Amino acid sequence: MDATVAQEFLEALGRNALAVEAFLRKALDNRPAAGDIMRPARLMQATRHGVLNGGKRFRPFLVMESAALFEAEGNAALSVAASLECVHCYSLIHDDLPAMDNDDLRRGQPTVHKAFDVATAILAGDSLLTFAFSLLADKEMELPSAARIELVGGLAAAAGMGGMAGGQALDLQAEISPPDEAGIITLQAMKTGALIRFACEAGAIIAGAGTEDRERLSAFGSAIGLAFQLADDLLDLEADAETLGKATGKDAARGKATLAALHGADWAREQLDGLVGQAREILEPYGERARLLRQAADFVANRRN
Repeated sequence: MDATVAQEFLEALGRNALAVEAFLRKALDNRPAAGDIMRPARLMQATRHGVLNGGKRFRPFLVMESAALFEAEGNAALSVAASLECVHCYSLIHDDLPAMDNDDLRRGQPTVHKAFDVATAILAGDSLLTFAFSLLADKEMELPSAARIELVGGLAAAAGMGGMAGGQALDLQAEISPPDEAGIITLQAMKTGALIRFACEAGAIIAGAGTEDRERLSAFGSAIGLAFQLADDLLDLEADAETLGKATGKDAARGKATLAALHGADWAREQLDGLVGQAREILEPYGERARLLRQAADFVANRRN
């Protein structure tokens, strides 16, 4: 990714992140969910700490750019992007818990259970997960009911037992019984790839795109999801905690098998380049309209945190 292209992408990523954060801040501050009687102050503080603590907002970016690829109009893409970010941040809060990855830092700040306590962190994660679906159900979102139902089902599947949560379960099991290469790929496609794949396909659903386009965006999401995890494994091996904003070397310390550890850093970089090339090839039919999504694939391979 040359400097000019990188700057264009980073500026677009930053704009999207600001829009998503502003949406979430307003939603958390001003719009009680249906049936709310009150929102306990400490729980709200912890929830905000977990979701309004910076971050690249890469998954929301994929939702919004995939929708823009098909010239979707209205506020739906931003609402769906914010909903997905709530699910992602809930997963980070729970992943950081002592019973999971036991991390003290996230995005350069204390994790929620460190800033508050374990019980409050669990409830903050639970709150973000349920809040995500209240955003999708909001009657103000400008989408046909059929599309809204499909998005609810798609996000539930990507986040649940056959997606992210199931992948985390396999990841914990891998500390006891290391999987083979096929098992690692399955684990990573579920834990990391499922939400990224959903992000890309969600944009096509929002825009009312046809089956072929949806399948193409889903395939693009699968490719960059695998690339994202490979890059993450390399960062865990090679980056320092200050740059990464969280502890490094955790996988090796806990005996977790990763593709980078299994085959070595050089092999991982070669595979990473191949996945980025595959992702870019998938987007060829869209020409210049897919420019930022192609740059997103490059960004995944070259990120430093």
